Amino acid sequence: MSLNEDLLSLLVCPKDKGTLEYHEEEQILVNPRLNIAYPIEDGIPVLLVDQATPYQG
Repeated sequence: MSLNEDLLSLLVCPKDKGTLEYHEEEQILVNPRLNIAYPIEDGIPVLLVDQATPYQG
């Protein structure tokens, strides 16, 4: 499932307020500055700091 480009342009990391990278095949949003990823569940980004996982990409 793909996220709408307009929605993606509005989303920011709740931890540092920076932009996120969309990884469609993994269904995650990545903050490369902090090396963390937020899940996308059923097409809905879960932008909760306590739901973020470490990401090395």
